[in-house]
Amino acid sequence: VAAVGGRAAAAEPLFRISLAQWSLHKTIFSGKLDNLDFPRTAKETFGIEAIEYVNQFFKDKAKDSAYLEELAKRADDVGVRSLLVMCDGLGKLGDPDAAARTKAIENHFPWVEAAKRLGCHSIRVNAASKGSFEEQQKLATDGLGRLCDYAKQLEMAVIVENHGGLSSNGEWLAGVMRQVDRPNCGTLPDFGNFGGYDRYRGLEELMPFAKGVSAKSHEFDEVGNETRTDYRRMLEI
Repeated sequence: VAAVGGRAAAAEPLFRISLAQWSLHKTIFSGKLDNLDFPRTAKETFGIEAIEYVNQFFKDKAKDSAYLEELAKRADDVGVRSLLVMCDGLGKLGDPDAAARTKAIENHFPWVEAAKRLGCHSIRVNAASKGSFEEQQKLATDGLGRLCDYAKQLEMAVIVENHGGLSSNGEWLAGVMRQVDRPNCGTLPDFGNFGGYDRYRGLEELMPFAKGVSAKSHEFDEVGNETRTDYRRMLEI
C-alpha cells in the first residue's frame, strides 16, 4: 500500500489478470451461459475486467457484423476489455500440403477481422505440422509468417500457444518465432501444456516472445497452492 496525497492507496498489481473463456467451457457448452453474456459474467461473478474469447463458442459468427457489434457493446457496457480470440479447428498452419496450408491460413482471416471488431489485440493460433523437427519449423514459419502479414494490415498480432505436438517443445516453438521474425508474431505460453517437456525451461524459452501467458491450474493443496506447478517459480520467470 502506498500513500498518495496523504491517503493510502493500493499499489498496482504485479500482473493484470484476464479470464479465458475456456475456463467456463462446460457451462457454455451445456447452454447454462450464452456467449453474449460472458463479459458480464467475467465482471460480475469473478471481478475480472478483461477477457479472452474462444472461437468454438461462436464459430458461425466470424462474419456476422451485428453479432460482433452486440458482443463488443456488452463488453463495453460492463467495462470489460476484449484481448484476444483463441482459434481452433481452422486447419494446420504448418500443413505439409501447400494448398491445405494456404487454406488454413485463409480460414484464419475472418477471425483476425472479428477479433479486430471486438477490440482485441491478437488471435491465438496453433502451429500444427508434420515431419521432422526442422521440416515442421520451416512449414509453421511459412504459415505463421503469411498470416502475420495479413494481420499486420489490421494492426493485429498472431500468437501461438504451446498446444500439443512439437509446439509443446519450447525450443522448437522459440525457433519458429526467431524464423518468423515479425513484431506481430508472438507466443502465449500455457503453464500446463508442455506435456513431457520441462515447463519451467519451456516458459523461459517462450517468454521473450510472449504477449500474454495462460496460467493454467488443475488441483490445489489445503492452502491454495497449485500442486502440479510451482506458481511462484513460474511468475518469477
